[in-house]
Amino acid sequence: MPSSGKDAALHAMADALVAQTAAVLNANAEDLSRGREAGMAEGLLDRLALDEQRVAAMADGLRQVASLPDPVGAVVRGSTLPNGLQLRQVRVPLGVVGIIYEARPNVTVDAAGLCVKSGNAVLLRGSSSARSSNAALVAILDEAGRKAGLPNDAIQLVPGVDHESTKHLMRARGLVDVLIPRGGAGLIRSVVEESTVPVIETGVGNCHVYVDADADLDMAVAITVNAKVQRPSVCNAAETLLVHRDVAEAFLPQVLSALRDNGVTVHGDAVVASYDDAVVPVTDEDWVTEYNSLDLAVGVVDSVDDALAHIRRWGSGHTEAIVTRSVSASQAFILGCDSAAVMVNASTRFTDGEQFGFGAEIGISTQKLHARGPMGLQELTSTTWVVHGDGHVRT
Repeated sequence: MPSSGKDAALHAMADALVAQTAAVLNANAEDLSRGREAGMAEGLLDRLALDEQRVAAMADGLRQVASLPDPVGAVVRGSTLPNGLQLRQVRVPLGVVGIIYEARPNVTVDAAGLCVKSGNAVLLRGSSSARSSNAALVAILDEAGRKAGLPNDAIQLVPGVDHESTKHLMRARGLVDVLIPRGGAGLIRSVVEESTVPVIETGVGNCHVYVDADADLDMAVAITVNAKVQRPSVCNAAETLLVHRDVAEAFLPQVLSALRDNGVTVHGDAVVASYDDAVVPVTDEDWVTEYNSLDLAVGVVDSVDDALAHIRRWGSGHTEAIVTRSVSASQAFILGCDSAAVMVNASTRFTDGEQFGFGAEIGISTQKLHARGPMGLQELTSTTWVVHGDGHVRT
């Protein structure tokens, strides 16, 4: 499809979402009711919940994707060989993209929009906990898209609520070109290990904030609180705070007070616990945990190198942040972090497709092949080599 046709479909899908907000919220209320009855954790309920503002934000995301350059057909590189052959490496769609994800209905809309813009068909397999919301959203998007000229079945919801339907999708090699899992560690591991379809692995978010010896401490408090509290249930929320020993005495009382005021439970080492009786003793399990809740592991380290060693041991390769005024410390941190994103004097919460200007994201890849970090339109394409000759034959 030409860019104009895909963009028209995206705008029609956005308008339909807004017009049918009530139907989406009614379906979401069914999911929330089932979730509460099943004892779903508050963090997961927050991920599942929709309101008028969130539906409007999803529609705005579709419009933003429509406004972005179409990656399909873009020339990545090109040259003319000494023999006169003209080479061009051109972006093309991946094809049929399967998305397996947990209780976040906004992923349904983000994935559909990004796949449409990048010329891919999309098979959506959300969790059973969001089945009513996802069914309503896909019905709205599919109808609006088809009326605007999308091919039939360009956006599909994979039927079924048990693991068998997911397994069927994971075994559909030759029919599905790539699978992208988006969710917790268990889901991602299951898809990576069981799938015969190629997988782009998105990772869990055990994100770190390191406060250096040369940090602006007021800035460090603000970044730490934002990274942990602004939305604790998402993958780019901070789960561990590391503090240089030289600023521990000045910084820890401030940050512990601010965290306590925001309802955060701190799991700290002996030094951290000496500043606040409410601190829970930290364990190895805490260092590796993606809490998705108002919990934070906090420890004191002796240097940038010690902070990096801790991150390499316990981190998930998602996002790490350093707060410092030192150019040399920031450079050492950047070079020493083997993660998809590294922040200098900024919250981990910015590792996000929309915040990066991608309109939305299909997920945040923590692997090293094909894509890494927030996956936008370009990451949903492959390339083809186009070669122009003039009767050239190889001798």
